[in-house]
Amino acid sequence: MSNFGGTSVIFDLDGTLVDSEPNYYEAGRQTLAEHGVPDFTWADHERYVGISTQETVAHWKELYGLRAPVEELLAAKNRRYLELARASASAYPEMRTFVELLAGENVPMAVASGSSPEAIEAILVGTGLDKHLRTVVSADEVAHGKPAPDVFLEAAGRLGADPADCVVVEDAAPGAAAAHAAGMRCIAIPYIAAQADDPAFATADLLLRGGQAEFTARAAYDWLVRTVSPGPR
Repeated sequence: MSNFGGTSVIFDLDGTLVDSEPNYYEAGRQTLAEHGVPDFTWADHERYVGISTQETVAHWKELYGLRAPVEELLAAKNRRYLELARASASAYPEMRTFVELLAGENVPMAVASGSSPEAIEAILVGTGLDKHLRTVVSADEVAHGKPAPDVFLEAAGRLGADPADCVVVEDAAPGAAAAHAAGMRCIAIPYIAAQADDPAFATADLLLRGGQAEFTARAAYDWLVRTVSPGPR
């Protein structure tokens, strides 16, 4: 019987399952350069970690006074990102192991991401994670992206799970806030170490300040086993 009772696990994608932020930065840098903003830096990019792509480009339009419609900017960034992702997507090894451990226990799992459906599919197929992660929700499919709880609540609904029985795995403060707003527990693995003191991370049930360098599949698995109240066996 499963060690996890009725628990379901919902993963963020970018920066959690895969290190896709460098590709998102490069796609954004190229897109902005094409529209007259040549000096977009990694530090500029960091403010958008955990925010949906659509909300990011909408903010760019306002911040930089871009003339192009949001839809055009979004399409350009997504096109560049998909090219990069298909060429270089790779899962964090410990995260892959964690997914495989949970799959071995038949734990229901989903991905809830601020990326487009096309980007999510490309990453999951490219890394082979689609074998275990078949339930997917994009922020494009809900009314509000993170830090609103919409993507996580939609994922729980598709899994047929009570939000209180869900555990979210997240790397960004908006995602941790979204998990808390959804009434879900959270394993937080900050992608940007300097953001570990963000108040949103204080709501996490397990905070690994060292990020992916501190995360191990076995420790996360054991933590879940210790903290889950098993259902009927």
